[in-house]
Amino acid sequence: MATREGNEHPVLHRVPPLLTDLYQFTMAYAYWRARRHNEPAVFELFFRDNPFGGGFSLFAGLSDCLLFLQNFRFSDDDVEYLRSVLPADTDAAFFTYLKELDCSSVCVSAVPEGSVVFARVPLLEVSGPLAVVQLLETSLLCLVNYASLVCSNAARFRVAAGPRRRLMEMGLRRAQGPDGGLTASRYSYIGGFDLTSNALAGRLFGIPVAGTMAHSYVTSFSSLEEVWPQTLVPCGGDGPIDFICLVKGWLGRVCQLLGSKPNLIREGELAAFLSYAIAYPQNFLPVIDSYSVSCGLLCFCAVALGLDELQYRPLGVRLDSGDLCRQSLEVRRVFKECSKHFSVPQFESLLIVGTNSVSEQSLSELNKKDNEIDVVGVGTHLVTCTRQPSLGCVYKLIEVRGRPRMKFSEDREKSTLPGRKSVYRLLDTDTHPLMDLVCLSEEPAPKAGVSLNCFPLGLDNTAQSITPAHVASLRLEVFSRGQITFPLNSASESRERAQISLQTLHPHHRRLQEPHNYTVALSERLHSLVSDITKGNGKGSNFLLSN
Repeated sequence: MATREGNEHPVLHRVPPLLTDLYQFTMAYAYWRARRHNEPAVFELFFRDNPFGGGFSLFAGLSDCLLFLQNFRFSDDDVEYLRSVLPADTDAAFFTYLKELDCSSVCVSAVPEGSVVFARVPLLEVSGPLAVVQLLETSLLCLVNYASLVCSNAARFRVAAGPRRRLMEMGLRRAQGPDGGLTASRYSYIGGFDLTSNALAGRLFGIPVAGTMAHSYVTSFSSLEEVWPQTLVPCGGDGPIDFICLVKGWLGRVCQLLGSKPNLIREGELAAFLSYAIAYPQNFLPVIDSYSVSCGLLCFCAVALGLDELQYRPLGVRLDSGDLCRQSLEVRRVFKECSKHFSVPQFESLLIVGTNSVSEQSLSELNKKDNEIDVVGVGTHLVTCTRQPSLGCVYKLIEVRGRPRMKFSEDREKSTLPGRKSVYRLLDTDTHPLMDLVCLSEEPAPKAGVSLNCFPLGLDNTAQSITPAHVASLRLEVFSRGQITFPLNSASESRERAQISLQTLHPHHRRLQEPHNYTVALSERLHSLVSDITKGNGKGSNFLLSN
């Protein structure tokens, strides 16, 4: 099943089967030597805590996982490299086995990409031959961990910004390498950002791109003599107009209106704005604080009014330092004054873009203050996830040969839940999620309007009764016998699912500060299985004493 984006090619090169930990191969060899490599086994992937101290996460990376599985195969060069790094006494037949491996016997069920998910809920269930599904562990974790983390981070920025303000991801230069930059752009868009500065991400994933100029462009000019050409043809198509002369006239009128001194204008800044406006008269949005906002604003207004006179529509300005709220209010005041005095209505709605090291906290604080910022650009704090560097997804064995498996730990949070499972989201009458219920796969699905007993995780064996108004199954079969069985979503389709999914959350789960804990519970049968296995483990084993 083909994807409609250009993401297949990068995945094949970024994530070959050799991109994994060496111990996956040593375990696979030990399974093979013990003739256990083809035993049917099941693993599941989940995370233990919601990121950033929040109440939710978004699941991302599924499309990349499916493409990885579909193309999983070791090349001859891969196998020869493994021959050189594994112990010299490794049976040569094992390398022949590796050459023949693929995912034709692997099946995967998963939560759809872009869905709101919660800690301890199995996001992926991977079944197949023991050695093969073991070998998949590190690669699948690599594909899901960062994608889900940055997508969740973007969703939090979206919540902080509110629905009106547009968000632009501009973190490529701060990202952890080229792949981190591309991944951040794709999954930030799915999480709720509107634009990216990343041209390659725009090409590969269909994300709207934006960008005009940096401070370096402004500071590279020092004189009007550097402006070339000096003329601009009006949008209507008449003969070329001396644009420098036109803008000088407007500059004098703007300075007179605002009571500013023309001798404070930096000639180089004006030259930069003129040059860019002549190059892109329909895309004029300069950064205006290379020297000072007040002087940059005067230059912008003069050039923008000149463009308007020639029937072009300037876009707005970017602020990149200082108090963005205060500055945006002053910029908007000047725009409105120019609009009224010069009878240019569109000046009132010019865009103001803010891009000064914005974090989730500063974005939340910005919303509490009066400001006129229309678009916020976010880089470092988005793509590097400065508040939490990893989601902490894990991939754990839950069944071998049809028998449930459970990991025990002195840290109870690190114990796993045994057996194959189904996961259901129980909804209230307003279709807000109430609880995620984890059941054994053979159990009948819960029914709307029918009361059930369950055991919320973290409540020490305390049973709870609940009657859901609606029930939704969370996971779908997405990969079977080597083939992708679920349509690969484009970034825009996953983005739409993510935003709809977020809106279904009750506000007390969605809020960024001190959210209510969302309940994830076990069915009675799964809870009983966990108890039985735990008790059996506590009794120990006398196999050493048997004949």
